[in-house]
Formats: sequence, structure tokens, C-alpha cells
Amino acid sequence: METIKTDLLIIGAGSGGLSTAAGAAQMGADVTLLEGHKMGGDCLNYGCVPSKALIASGKAAFGMTHAQDYGVANVVPQVDYAAAKDHVNDVIATIEPVDSQERFESFGVRVIREYGRFVSANEVEAAEYRIKARRIVISTGSSPLVPPIPGLDSVPYLTNESLWELRERPEHLLVIGGGPIGMEMAQAHLRLGSKVTVIEGAKALGKDDPEMAEVVLDNLRAEGVEIAEDALAKEIRGEAGAIEVETQDGRTFKGTHLLMAVGRKANIDKLDLDKAGIETTRTGVKVDDSLRTTNKKIYAIGDAAGGLQFTHVAGYHAGIIIRSALFGLPAKASTKHIPWATYTDPELAQVGLTEAQARAEYGEKLEVARFHYHHNDRAIAERKTNGLIKVMVVKGKPVGASVAGYQAGELISTWSLAIANGLKMSAVSNMVAPYPTVAEMNKRVAGAYFSPRLFENDTVKKVVRFVQRWLP
Repeated sequence: METIKTDLLIIGAGSGGLSTAAGAAQMGADVTLLEGHKMGGDCLNYGCVPSKALIASGKAAFGMTHAQDYGVANVVPQVDYAAAKDHVNDVIATIEPVDSQERFESFGVRVIREYGRFVSANEVEAAEYRIKARRIVISTGSSPLVPPIPGLDSVPYLTNESLWELRERPEHLLVIGGGPIGMEMAQAHLRLGSKVTVIEGAKALGKDDPEMAEVVLDNLRAEGVEIAEDALAKEIRGEAGAIEVETQDGRTFKGTHLLMAVGRKANIDKLDLDKAGIETTRTGVKVDDSLRTTNKKIYAIGDAAGGLQFTHVAGYHAGIIIRSALFGLPAKASTKHIPWATYTDPELAQVGLTEAQARAEYGEKLEVARFHYHHNDRAIAERKTNGLIKVMVVKGKPVGASVAGYQAGELISTWSLAIANGLKMSAVSNMVAPYPTVAEMNKRVAGAYFSPRLFENDTVKKVVRFVQRWLP
């Protein structure tokens, strides 16, 4: 067995692991990277990238059937589902070199394409290698969670990993799970010609602000997605092409294909964490605010850390690790400025506290500024007027923002910037956005916060009248 000594060992070549490896190696650290499956992890191969590519195919088809409002005749698109999957594969292939083994080796990273497991507090074995590291980063990501529903083990089903191998369009896709993955894939497949039923045990898009989620759900229902809420799956039966899902309340849903989209679980089961003195929680590796595990020389980041499961969170965690593991500087991770978005049409985005969370925390100190899309000139021109933005404000500073509507994922970044840097609403109000853009909505909602103070304030009016009386 070959022994390797390294400054930093990173287990997992997903977005967090790759960002950490690239930064650390280019700053002079000796870095070893373990990856037993695909470089780029879930995001590149099964998650963010392929799903957004398929959503783009669905959007193109939908545009052809809804062009008459723009003075262009509607046409019936000839959808080639296999060709849409070719588009997905081409997008992955285009991005793939950025995450490739060759690129990271060019940075000086030692890349070993094997799975690893802990054998001591600072050693990991991977095939014929024993790696001893000064610091170790667990960045193993997550996998689809498949609950033990009776009958599921005898019925063919898809996950966000196996979905991309499907070449024939599902006639009727049943989706168990009404979270972001389920709703995105439901709408994409509907637009590509499938009939779609979403079966959700609680409320669809239940982690988002209910008012904002309803904007999205209403639109999906109007397009034709059947959404069954409070429908907890009790039993699954059938065979390929004829699948039935029975729920606890006695409803039965029939379809040709089944997609399981109920959540994700951290990939930590095969790491032998106990041999390194690393404790776990129900959702992943136990970490402190600095992302250190119960073994202080070992960190966990991204999905493995059991918190928010987003690619950009893993990338953010990488920056924390670089400061702490390489420079020995104090660095703590925060979630208050972390945004997320669901790429349905319309989109749904959130950063910081929702309105309900902010009311529970701040009570009467909370003010909520609102602005609707139908007042934005660009949204009117694009016929994308369904939606709104609201910002939760305490003592002049935003503590949360929710957006439902066209380009919500783009709009939310401004509020992440504001919250991350402790900016006041005046900072957003003072910016100048080009006209006409959807981005003007951020300025306008900030203006809506100040409007009562300026236009409904008797003192302000008295001062203006006084000044006008004495101005030469």
C-alpha cells in the first residue's frame, strides 16, 4: 500500500470539493482529492446543470404554443424527447472540462479516482493508497432519498440521477414530492408533452413563503400540472408503463412512469466516520459554525454538513475552509444571506427570513415592503406580470426577501448582497437601474418602504411648504 502525506485531503469532487481544491492548490498547499464517481458531482451530472437544460427545452416548446400574445402565430411543437436529452448531454459536456481531472491536475492537485474511508483520526484509505493529511475536508455531497414505501422495491422508478438515461418521453409522469426538484421536472415534462401528476404528502413548495409559493403553484395548475397535496403515499404497485400510487386518504393515482423526488440524504454512510471520532446528526456530519467536525482537524462542507443543500452553499463553504485550514484565520459560516431559487416558470426565490419567520422573531418591529410585477414596465412588455416581491425590514435593514415571478433568481442576489453586508434599504433605493429592466423592481420595492415616510408624513409636508415659502 502506497502512503501519501498531504497538507489537505478533500473527499469528494463536487462543487465544494473542487472549489476548495482549486483555491488551496493555487495558494501553495499540497492537495489530494479523492473522487470515486464522476468529477463535478451531482450538480454537473444529475442536478443543477441537466435540470436547467431540460427546463430550457420545455421553455422553448412552451413559447411556440404561446406566441400569439406577441403577434406571432402559435404552432404545435414537434417535441423529440431523445433530442432534448441530447441537448442536456451537450450542455453537460460543454461545462465538463471546467470540472475535469486534467484541469485540477494542472493546478497541482493530486487526483485519485477512488472512494475513501477513515482508518484513523487523520488517515484515509482509498484502494491501494493510505493518505495521511494535516487537514481533511468531507465534501461527499448527497444522493436521492428513497423512502421505504410499501411496494416501491418491486416497481421501476426514476430519481434525479436515473432520469437522464430515459430516452422515451413519459406518457404520464407521476412525481412523488412537491419540492423544487419535483416541481421543476413536473413543469418541464408537461411542456415537453407528458401528462404530469405531483403527489405531495404535505404542501407543495412547503419550505417557501406560502403566498409566494401559491403564485407558482397557481401557474403550474393553469398549465395543466395536477398537484395533489396532503397526499402521503401509502402503497405503490404495478409494472413498467402501468404504475399506481395509493395515498393514506384512499386516493389512487395512475401513470406510466414514477419519479421519486422527496429529498436528499448526505453521502456519509461508507466513510467509517467513527474511526476518526466524527459524530453525525440526522441530516449529515455534525459541524460547528466554522464547519469543523467533532475532530477539529476535519471539516465537512456542502450537503455532507447537513444544512442547506445548494451548490452555491458548497462553494461558499469552500471559502470558509480556505481561510480556516490554510491561513489559520477565524471564519464562521452563516445562512442569513444564503439565497435559493426554484426554476419553475414563474421562478421562486428566497433569502434570509420569510415573512412568517420575521414576524415570529421581530414582532411589531417588522415592516414588510411589497411591489407587484404588474407595475414594472419591462414585465409588462414581456407579458410576465404575474408575481411580486416583498422585503422584510427591521430598523431600516432588510432581514429577508421573497420573490415570485419572472427572473426571481436574478432579483434575489441584490438582497443577498444587502443582507451579507448589513446595508440599509436606502442603499438599494439609491441605486440606479437601467430602464426598462426587471431589476428596477428591487429599487421600487425599496421605494415602497420609504413612500409612507415621505408622502404620508405631515411633518415632511410642513417642512416642504415652509421651505417653498422662503426660497428666493
